[in-house]
Amino acid sequence: MGKIDFRFEKTFGYTTGACAAAGAFSALYFLKNNEKLNFVEILNLKGDSLIIPIKNIEKLGNTAISTVEKFSGEDIDITNGMDIKIDVTLEKFDNNSPKPSNIKIIGGIGVGIVTKSGLQVKPGEPAINPKPREMIENNLQSLLKNDECVTVKISVPNGDEIAKKTLNPKLGIIGGISILGTTGIVRPMSNDAYKESLAPQIDVALANNFKNLIFVPGNIGTKHAKILLDAKEDQIIEVSNFWDYMLDKAEEKGVKDITVFGHAGKIVKLAGGIFDTHSRVADARNEIICAYTSLVSQDVELFQKILYSNTTEDIVEILTEKGILTEVFDKVSKRVVERLSLRWEGINFSCIIIDMKGNVLGKSD
Repeated sequence: MGKIDFRFEKTFGYTTGACAAAGAFSALYFLKNNEKLNFVEILNLKGDSLIIPIKNIEKLGNTAISTVEKFSGEDIDITNGMDIKIDVTLEKFDNNSPKPSNIKIIGGIGVGIVTKSGLQVKPGEPAINPKPREMIENNLQSLLKNDECVTVKISVPNGDEIAKKTLNPKLGIIGGISILGTTGIVRPMSNDAYKESLAPQIDVALANNFKNLIFVPGNIGTKHAKILLDAKEDQIIEVSNFWDYMLDKAEEKGVKDITVFGHAGKIVKLAGGIFDTHSRVADARNEIICAYTSLVSQDVELFQKILYSNTTEDIVEILTEKGILTEVFDKVSKRVVERLSLRWEGINFSCIIIDMKGNVLGKSD
């Protein structure tokens, strides 16, 4: 069991779920003890101690409102610096009524509502994941007497605007952000949180009974898959650069049929066995295309032009002029399928490569 003091910590951050748990604890403590805390010490579900600053707290009757500022440490996070407000209302049980749960957690303004099946939260419910709920409940129980109950309302004042910059709209979470976090800790530059946010797309697709999923790098693939393949929104899985992670998740969840679809600049890397396609990891686009061009041409001058081209689009123009564009990219597409099939044997793959305008450059079949 460890301890992180976020009053001084600069590297690690804390999740929206940890914000909610800390705010709820400080608000209930104020109601019970009439004392405003500048920070609270809560436990995550692993037993680690998290010391989290409280930005503001006030009281109105039997309700206290606490504000916690989200801190992401060195991680790249769109939610960094936003305020999360937690209203806690303390009441006594009515002895004449059946005793309900003593902690009720609801969503307020800026917390999204789930509208699609396949996620951890049922449709119609606020997007407050089970682990943050459990962390809130565990930390409040120590402050409650047997005859007391609380309602915890979580709000994010600008959550609806922030959510537009996340995957929530695609996942069918409308009107705000999600309250997330398994451990309560944001780890810097690990990409773990981002990758975990991508994986639920697969759950939504399977819940909607799609058999063939279309894996795309991002917006270009999504746009043109809808046009060229008549694909549905929930059938399309945006993987960003994390092909290995997302294909592992697909295999784990029992996906049997995947179409790899997208712009040449990303997809050709898969033909070279590069499954994290971020440019800082590997960038062998020119070399890979040059290698497959050598299977249909012996023009050394052409190879040099390809190797020293600035962009993939430039290479497309060069191959078009030579009249070998489709032949080269068909070979690349087939190799993508071979590469993926060797590693993820239980999945049937096909591949379609396009340019920026959505023109098909090559396909595996």
